[in-house]
Amino acid sequence: MNEQFSSHKPSNPSASPATWLGVMGGGQLGRMFVHAAQKMGFKVAVLEPALDCPAGHAADQLLCSGYTDTEGLNKLAAQCAAVTTEFENVSARSLSYLAEHAFVAPSGACVAIAQDRLEEKRFFVECATISGVFPAAHKEIRTEADLDQVPDDLLPGILKTARLGYDGKGQVRVKTREELRDAFAAMNGVVCVLEKMLPLAYEISVLAARGADGQAVVYPIAENVHRDGILFTTMVPGPNIGKEAADKAQAATLAVIKQLGYVGVLCIEFFVLTDGSVVVNEMAPRPHNSGHYTIDACITSQFAQQVRAMARLPLGDVRQHSPAAMLNILGDIWFEPGADDKTTPPREPQWDKVLAIPGANLHLYGKDVARRARKMGHITFVAPTMEQAQDNLRKACAILGIAP
Repeated sequence: MNEQFSSHKPSNPSASPATWLGVMGGGQLGRMFVHAAQKMGFKVAVLEPALDCPAGHAADQLLCSGYTDTEGLNKLAAQCAAVTTEFENVSARSLSYLAEHAFVAPSGACVAIAQDRLEEKRFFVECATISGVFPAAHKEIRTEADLDQVPDDLLPGILKTARLGYDGKGQVRVKTREELRDAFAAMNGVVCVLEKMLPLAYEISVLAARGADGQAVVYPIAENVHRDGILFTTMVPGPNIGKEAADKAQAATLAVIKQLGYVGVLCIEFFVLTDGSVVVNEMAPRPHNSGHYTIDACITSQFAQQVRAMARLPLGDVRQHSPAAMLNILGDIWFEPGADDKTTPPREPQWDKVLAIPGANLHLYGKDVARRARKMGHITFVAPTMEQAQDNLRKACAILGIAP
Protein backbone atom coordinates (compact mmCIF):
# COMPACT_ATOMS: atom_id res chain seq x y z
CA MET A 1 0.00 0.00 0.00
CA ASN A 2 3.04 2.25 0.03
CA GLU A 3 3.76 2.43 -3.70
CA GLN A 4 1.59 5.52 -4.20
CA PHE A 5 3.83 7.42 -1.77
CA SER A 6 7.13 6.60 -3.41
CA SER A 7 7.44 9.91 -5.24
CA HIS A 8 7.12 11.97 -2.04
CA LYS A 9 10.53 12.42 -0.40
CA PRO A 10 10.50 14.87 2.51
CA SER A 11 13.55 17.02 3.05
CA ASN A 12 16.13 16.39 5.72
CA PRO A 13 15.06 17.84 9.07
CA SER A 14 17.99 20.23 8.90
CA ALA A 15 16.77 21.70 5.60
CA SER A 16 16.06 25.42 5.42
CA PRO A 17 13.29 26.45 5.43
CA ALA A 18 12.24 23.64 7.80
CA THR A 19 10.13 20.82 6.41
CA TRP A 20 6.51 20.90 7.54
CA LEU A 21 4.78 17.88 9.06
CA GLY A 22 1.02 17.69 9.54
CA VAL A 23 -1.11 16.25 12.34
CA MET A 24 -4.80 15.41 12.20
CA GLY A 25 -6.14 16.15 15.68
CA GLY A 26 -5.42 18.71 18.36
CA GLY A 27 -5.23 16.64 21.56
CA GLN A 28 -2.38 15.91 23.93
CA LEU A 29 -0.83 13.25 21.70
CA GLY A 30 -0.59 15.83 18.95
CA ARG A 31 0.94 18.31 21.42
CA MET A 32 3.70 15.87 22.42
CA PHE A 33 4.30 15.02 18.76
CA VAL A 34 4.72 18.73 18.00
CA HIS A 35 7.34 19.10 20.73
CA ALA A 36 9.30 16.10 19.43
CA ALA A 37 9.13 17.27 15.80
CA GLN A 38 10.22 20.80 16.61
CA LYS A 39 13.15 19.46 18.61
CA MET A 40 14.29 17.71 15.41
CA GLY A 41 13.99 20.85 13.28
CA PHE A 42 10.55 20.37 11.74
CA LYS A 43 7.64 22.77 11.70
CA VAL A 44 4.20 21.35 12.42
CA ALA A 45 0.72 22.23 11.20
CA VAL A 46 -2.22 20.85 13.17
CA LEU A 47 -5.67 20.41 11.63
CA GLU A 48 -8.34 20.58 14.31
CA PRO A 49 -11.89 22.07 14.41
CA ALA A 50 -11.44 23.51 17.94
CA LEU A 51 -9.50 26.77 18.14
CA ASP A 52 -8.43 26.17 21.75
CA CYS A 53 -6.66 22.80 21.80
CA PRO A 54 -3.48 21.37 23.38
CA ALA A 55 -1.67 20.66 20.09
CA GLY A 56 -2.71 23.99 18.62
CA HIS A 57 -1.03 25.84 21.49
CA ALA A 58 2.31 24.26 20.59
CA ALA A 59 2.06 23.99 16.79
CA ASP A 60 3.69 26.37 14.33
CA GLN A 61 0.31 26.64 12.62
CA LEU A 62 -3.24 25.65 13.53
CA LEU A 63 -5.64 24.99 10.66
CA CYS A 64 -9.09 25.37 12.18
CA SER A 65 -11.02 22.90 10.06
CA GLY A 66 -13.20 19.82 10.26
CA TYR A 67 -11.51 16.49 9.66
CA THR A 68 -13.51 15.92 6.48
CA ASP A 69 -13.44 19.48 5.16
CA THR A 70 -11.88 19.42 1.68
CA GLU A 71 -10.53 22.96 1.88
CA GLY A 72 -8.75 22.28 5.16
CA LEU A 73 -7.37 18.97 3.93
CA ASN A 74 -6.06 20.62 0.77
CA LYS A 75 -4.27 23.28 2.81
CA LEU A 76 -2.68 20.64 5.04
CA ALA A 77 -1.56 18.51 2.09
CA ALA A 78 -0.17 21.49 0.19
CA GLN A 79 1.87 22.65 3.17
CA CYS A 80 3.17 19.38 4.61
CA ALA A 81 5.58 16.78 3.28
CA ALA A 82 4.00 14.13 5.51
CA VAL A 83 0.86 13.82 7.63
CA THR A 84 -0.11 11.65 10.60
CA THR A 85 -3.05 11.33 12.98
CA GLU A 86 -3.05 11.61 16.76
CA PHE A 87 -6.26 9.63 17.34
CA GLU A 88 -7.86 6.66 15.59
CA ASN A 89 -11.33 8.11 15.11
CA VAL A 90 -10.24 10.64 12.50
CA SER A 91 -11.79 9.94 9.11
CA ALA A 92 -9.88 7.15 7.35
CA ARG A 93 -11.23 8.54 4.07
CA SER A 94 -9.60 11.87 4.86
CA LEU A 95 -6.26 10.15 5.39
CA SER A 96 -6.63 8.35 2.07
CA TYR A 97 -7.49 11.66 0.39
CA LEU A 98 -4.40 13.30 1.90
CA ALA A 99 -2.29 10.39 0.62
CA GLU A 100 -2.99 11.53 -2.94
CA HIS A 101 -0.91 14.63 -2.23
CA ALA A 102 1.45 13.85 0.70
CA PHE A 103 3.03 10.93 2.53
CA VAL A 104 0.59 9.66 5.16
CA ALA A 105 1.63 7.45 8.05
CA PRO A 106 -0.23 5.44 9.15
CA SER A 107 -2.35 4.95 6.06
CA GLY A 108 -6.11 5.36 5.98
CA ALA A 109 -6.48 1.62 5.34
CA CYS A 110 -4.60 0.77 8.55
CA VAL A 111 -6.58 3.26 10.59
CA ALA A 112 -9.87 1.94 9.17
CA ILE A 113 -9.16 -1.52 10.56
CA ALA A 114 -8.46 -0.12 14.03
CA GLN A 115 -11.68 1.94 13.93
CA ASP A 116 -13.91 -1.15 13.73
CA ARG A 117 -13.58 -3.77 16.46
CA LEU A 118 -15.01 -6.47 14.19
CA GLU A 119 -12.59 -5.74 11.37
CA GLU A 120 -9.80 -5.54 13.92
CA LYS A 121 -10.64 -8.97 15.33
CA ARG A 122 -10.88 -10.50 11.86
CA PHE A 123 -7.43 -9.12 11.13
CA PHE A 124 -6.04 -10.42 14.44
CA VAL A 125 -7.37 -13.90 13.62
CA GLU A 126 -5.65 -13.70 10.23
CA CYS A 127 -2.36 -12.72 11.89
CA ALA A 128 -2.75 -15.46 14.49
CA THR A 129 -2.00 -18.04 11.82
CA ILE A 130 1.54 -16.62 12.02
CA SER A 131 1.85 -15.61 15.68
CA GLY A 132 -0.47 -18.09 17.40
CA VAL A 133 -1.97 -15.28 19.52
CA PHE A 134 -5.75 -14.99 19.07
CA PRO A 135 -8.34 -12.48 20.28
CA ALA A 136 -10.95 -13.51 22.86
CA ALA A 137 -13.87 -15.60 21.64
CA HIS A 138 -16.50 -13.20 20.34
CA LYS A 139 -19.66 -12.79 18.27
CA GLU A 140 -20.95 -10.02 16.04
CA ILE A 141 -24.29 -8.56 17.17
CA ARG A 142 -26.19 -6.59 14.55
CA THR A 143 -29.83 -7.37 15.34
CA GLU A 144 -31.93 -8.76 18.17
CA ALA A 145 -32.06 -12.03 16.23
CA ASP A 146 -28.30 -12.33 16.65
CA LEU A 147 -28.78 -12.40 20.42
CA ASP A 148 -30.55 -15.77 20.11
CA GLN A 149 -27.47 -17.22 18.40
CA VAL A 150 -25.04 -16.29 21.19
CA PRO A 151 -23.36 -19.47 22.51
CA ASP A 152 -23.76 -20.09 26.24
CA ASP A 153 -19.99 -20.07 26.78
CA LEU A 154 -19.70 -16.42 25.68
CA LEU A 155 -21.39 -15.37 28.92
CA PRO A 156 -20.43 -13.66 31.09
CA GLY A 157 -19.01 -11.26 28.55
CA ILE A 158 -18.46 -7.65 27.57
CA LEU A 159 -20.71 -6.04 24.96
CA LYS A 160 -18.85 -3.35 23.03
CA THR A 161 -19.87 -1.01 20.24
CA ALA A 162 -18.01 -1.94 17.07
CA ARG A 163 -17.00 1.66 16.44
CA LEU A 164 -16.02 4.81 18.34
CA GLY A 165 -15.28 3.24 21.72
CA TYR A 166 -12.28 4.32 23.83
CA ASP A 167 -11.29 4.74 27.48
CA GLY A 168 -14.01 2.31 28.56
CA LYS A 169 -16.78 4.08 26.63
CA GLY A 170 -19.28 2.00 24.66
CA GLN A 171 -18.78 -1.09 26.85
CA VAL A 172 -21.08 -2.97 29.21
CA ARG A 173 -20.36 -6.10 31.21
CA VAL A 174 -23.16 -8.66 30.99
CA LYS A 175 -23.63 -11.88 32.94
CA THR A 176 -26.97 -13.18 31.65
CA ARG A 177 -28.92 -13.17 28.39
CA GLU A 178 -31.37 -10.73 29.94
CA GLU A 179 -28.55 -8.31 30.75
CA LEU A 180 -27.20 -8.78 27.24
CA ARG A 181 -30.57 -7.87 25.71
CA ASP A 182 -30.91 -4.82 27.92
CA ALA A 183 -27.36 -3.68 27.09
CA PHE A 184 -27.86 -4.11 23.36
CA ALA A 185 -31.12 -2.16 23.51
CA ALA A 186 -29.29 0.64 25.35
CA MET A 187 -26.76 0.78 22.50
CA ASN A 188 -29.58 2.15 20.28
CA GLY A 189 -29.20 -0.35 17.49
CA VAL A 190 -25.51 0.15 16.65
CA VAL A 191 -23.43 -2.82 15.60
CA CYS A 192 -21.76 -4.47 18.58
CA VAL A 193 -19.41 -7.30 19.43
CA LEU A 194 -19.81 -9.57 22.43
CA GLU A 195 -16.48 -10.75 23.90
CA LYS A 196 -16.11 -13.60 26.34
CA MET A 197 -14.90 -12.46 29.75
CA LEU A 198 -11.56 -14.07 30.51
CA PRO A 199 -9.67 -14.94 33.73
CA LEU A 200 -7.28 -12.03 33.58
CA ALA A 201 -3.98 -12.03 35.45
CA TYR A 202 -2.76 -8.67 34.14
CA GLU A 203 -2.74 -6.42 31.08
CA ILE A 204 0.22 -5.48 28.93
CA SER A 205 0.86 -3.34 25.88
CA VAL A 206 3.49 -3.59 23.20
CA LEU A 207 4.67 -0.41 21.50
CA ALA A 208 6.30 -0.88 18.10
CA ALA A 209 7.32 1.22 15.13
CA ARG A 210 7.91 0.39 11.49
CA GLY A 211 9.57 2.47 8.81
CA ALA A 212 8.61 2.72 5.15
CA ASP A 213 11.66 0.54 4.42
CA GLY A 214 10.20 -2.31 6.49
CA GLN A 215 12.52 -1.89 9.47
CA ALA A 216 10.63 -2.54 12.71
CA VAL A 217 11.52 -2.00 16.37
CA VAL A 218 9.76 -3.00 19.60
CA TYR A 219 9.93 -1.16 22.92
CA PRO A 220 10.13 -2.90 26.32
CA ILE A 221 6.75 -4.31 27.31
CA ALA A 222 4.54 -2.23 29.58
CA GLU A 223 2.31 -3.62 32.31
CA ASN A 224 -0.86 -1.58 32.75
CA VAL A 225 -3.57 -1.09 35.36
CA HIS A 226 -6.90 0.45 34.34
CA ARG A 227 -9.58 2.08 36.47
CA ASP A 228 -13.06 2.58 35.10
CA GLY A 229 -11.74 1.77 31.63
CA ILE A 230 -9.06 4.50 31.75
CA LEU A 231 -5.34 3.79 32.07
CA PHE A 232 -4.24 4.38 35.67
CA THR A 233 -0.61 3.28 35.84
CA THR A 234 2.05 1.81 33.55
CA MET A 235 5.14 -0.03 34.80
CA VAL A 236 8.09 -0.71 32.50
CA PRO A 237 9.61 -3.22 32.58
CA GLY A 238 6.42 -4.96 33.68
CA PRO A 239 7.08 -6.57 37.07
CA ASN A 240 4.91 -9.65 36.37
CA ILE A 241 5.78 -10.35 32.75
CA GLY A 242 7.51 -13.65 32.11
CA LYS A 243 9.78 -14.27 29.14
CA GLU A 244 7.37 -16.63 27.36
CA ALA A 245 4.45 -14.19 27.51
CA ALA A 246 6.72 -11.31 26.50
CA ASP A 247 8.08 -13.19 23.51
CA LYS A 248 4.57 -14.14 22.34
CA ALA A 249 3.25 -10.58 22.62
CA GLN A 250 6.23 -9.06 20.83
CA ALA A 251 6.11 -11.66 18.04
CA ALA A 252 2.37 -11.07 17.59
CA THR A 253 2.93 -7.30 17.41
CA LEU A 254 5.62 -7.68 14.76
CA ALA A 255 3.33 -10.00 12.76
CA VAL A 256 0.51 -7.44 12.87
CA ILE A 257 2.65 -4.44 11.95
CA LYS A 258 4.25 -6.34 9.03
CA GLN A 259 0.95 -7.76 7.74
CA LEU A 260 -0.56 -4.25 7.79
CA GLY A 261 2.35 -2.79 5.84
CA TYR A 262 2.22 -0.22 8.60
CA VAL A 263 4.38 2.90 8.82
CA GLY A 264 4.66 4.73 12.13
CA VAL A 265 4.09 3.93 15.81
CA LEU A 266 1.55 1.26 16.72
CA CYS A 267 0.47 0.02 20.16
CA ILE A 268 -1.26 -3.31 20.78
CA GLU A 269 -2.87 -4.24 24.10
CA PHE A 270 -2.84 -7.85 25.29
CA PHE A 271 -4.33 -9.83 28.17
CA VAL A 272 -2.19 -12.33 30.04
CA LEU A 273 -4.51 -14.94 31.57
CA THR A 274 -4.15 -16.80 34.84
CA ASP A 275 -2.90 -19.88 32.98
CA GLY A 276 -0.14 -17.80 31.36
CA SER A 277 -1.66 -17.68 27.88
CA VAL A 278 -1.68 -14.43 25.89
CA VAL A 279 -4.75 -12.94 24.16
CA VAL A 280 -4.66 -9.93 21.84
CA ASN A 281 -7.19 -7.23 22.76
CA GLU A 282 -7.00 -4.14 20.55
CA MET A 283 -4.61 -1.83 18.74
CA ALA A 284 -4.09 1.91 18.51
CA PRO A 285 -2.63 3.23 15.22
CA ARG A 286 -0.68 6.03 16.89
CA PRO A 287 1.47 6.76 19.95
CA HIS A 288 -0.28 5.50 23.07
CA ASN A 289 -0.93 6.57 26.64
CA SER A 290 1.02 3.56 27.94
CA GLY A 291 4.01 4.68 25.87
CA HIS A 292 4.38 8.10 27.48
CA TYR A 293 7.09 6.72 29.75
CA THR A 294 9.39 6.63 26.69
CA ILE A 295 9.77 10.42 26.85
CA ASP A 296 11.74 10.19 30.10
CA ALA A 297 12.99 6.60 30.20
CA CYS A 298 14.06 5.64 26.65
CA ILE A 299 16.69 6.79 24.19
CA THR A 300 13.99 7.58 21.61
CA SER A 301 10.48 8.59 22.70
CA GLN A 302 7.46 7.22 20.90
CA PHE A 303 6.79 10.70 19.52
CA ALA A 304 10.31 11.14 18.15
CA GLN A 305 9.91 7.69 16.63
CA GLN A 306 6.72 8.79 14.89
CA VAL A 307 8.58 11.79 13.47
CA ARG A 308 11.36 9.53 12.17
CA ALA A 309 8.91 7.16 10.50
CA MET A 310 6.97 10.00 8.85
CA ALA A 311 10.14 11.63 7.55
CA ARG A 312 11.59 8.28 6.43
CA LEU A 313 14.58 8.73 8.68
CA PRO A 314 16.23 5.73 10.38
CA LEU A 315 14.22 4.53 13.37
CA GLY A 316 15.66 5.41 16.77
CA ASP A 317 17.12 3.30 19.56
CA VAL A 318 14.34 1.89 21.76
CA ARG A 319 16.55 1.01 24.74
CA GLN A 320 15.18 1.91 28.15
CA HIS A 321 17.84 3.53 30.35
CA SER A 322 15.82 3.55 33.61
CA PRO A 323 12.91 1.63 35.14
CA ALA A 324 9.77 3.75 34.94
CA ALA A 325 6.39 3.99 36.63
CA MET A 326 3.84 6.28 34.99
CA LEU A 327 0.77 7.75 36.68
CA ASN A 328 -2.08 9.17 34.62
CA ILE A 329 -3.41 12.49 35.96
CA LEU A 330 -7.17 12.97 35.63
CA GLY A 331 -9.20 16.08 36.35
CA ASP A 332 -10.56 14.56 39.57
CA ILE A 333 -7.54 15.72 41.58
CA TRP A 334 -8.45 19.37 40.98
CA PHE A 335 -11.49 18.83 43.24
CA GLU A 336 -11.85 17.96 46.90
CA PRO A 337 -13.11 14.37 47.41
CA GLY A 338 -16.89 14.37 47.39
CA ALA A 339 -17.12 18.00 46.25
CA ASP A 340 -19.85 19.15 43.90
CA ASP A 341 -18.02 20.10 40.71
CA LYS A 342 -20.72 22.59 39.73
CA THR A 343 -20.50 24.65 42.90
CA THR A 344 -16.91 24.05 44.04
CA PRO A 345 -14.17 25.76 42.02
CA PRO A 346 -11.18 23.59 41.08
CA ARG A 347 -7.98 23.91 43.09
CA GLU A 348 -4.45 23.54 41.78
CA PRO A 349 -2.80 20.27 42.87
CA GLN A 350 0.35 20.39 45.00
CA TRP A 351 2.83 20.09 42.16
CA ASP A 352 5.65 21.49 44.29
CA LYS A 353 5.45 18.51 46.65
CA VAL A 354 5.16 16.05 43.75
CA LEU A 355 8.20 17.52 42.01
CA ALA A 356 10.21 17.22 45.22
CA ILE A 357 10.06 13.43 44.76
CA PRO A 358 13.28 12.17 43.12
CA GLY A 359 12.89 11.17 39.49
CA ALA A 360 9.45 12.79 39.07
CA ASN A 361 8.74 14.14 35.56
CA LEU A 362 5.50 16.11 35.27
CA HIS A 363 3.76 16.51 31.91
CA LEU A 364 0.61 18.67 31.80
CA TYR A 365 -1.34 18.86 28.55
CA GLY A 366 -2.41 22.51 28.54
CA LYS A 367 -6.14 21.82 28.85
CA ASP A 368 -8.10 24.81 30.02
CA VAL A 369 -10.76 23.08 32.13
CA ALA A 370 -10.30 20.24 34.59
CA ARG A 371 -13.13 17.70 34.59
CA ARG A 372 -13.48 14.38 36.33
CA ALA A 373 -12.18 11.46 34.21
CA ARG A 374 -10.55 13.90 31.76
CA LYS A 375 -6.88 13.20 31.04
CA MET A 376 -4.99 16.30 32.16
CA GLY A 377 -1.44 15.01 32.23
CA HIS A 378 0.87 12.29 33.47
CA ILE A 379 3.85 11.87 35.79
CA THR A 380 6.67 9.47 35.01
CA PHE A 381 8.90 8.35 37.86
CA VAL A 382 12.32 7.07 36.80
CA ALA A 383 14.60 5.38 39.31
CA PRO A 384 17.51 2.92 39.55
CA THR A 385 15.04 0.13 40.41
CA MET A 386 11.37 -0.56 39.70
CA GLU A 387 10.72 -0.84 43.43
CA GLN A 388 11.95 2.74 43.93
CA ALA A 389 9.91 4.02 40.99
CA GLN A 390 6.77 2.34 42.35
CA ASP A 391 7.40 3.71 45.83
CA ASN A 392 7.74 7.24 44.44
CA LEU A 393 4.52 6.82 42.48
CA ARG A 394 2.72 5.83 45.69
CA LYS A 395 4.12 8.92 47.42
CA ALA A 396 2.69 11.10 44.64
CA CYS A 397 -0.69 9.39 44.95
CA ALA A 398 -0.76 10.24 48.65
CA ILE A 399 0.05 13.89 47.94
CA LEU A 400 -2.57 14.19 45.20
CA GLY A 401 -5.29 12.31 47.06
CA ILE A 402 -5.35 9.38 44.62
CA ALA A 403 -6.11 5.93 46.01
CA PRO A 404 -2.99 3.81 45.34
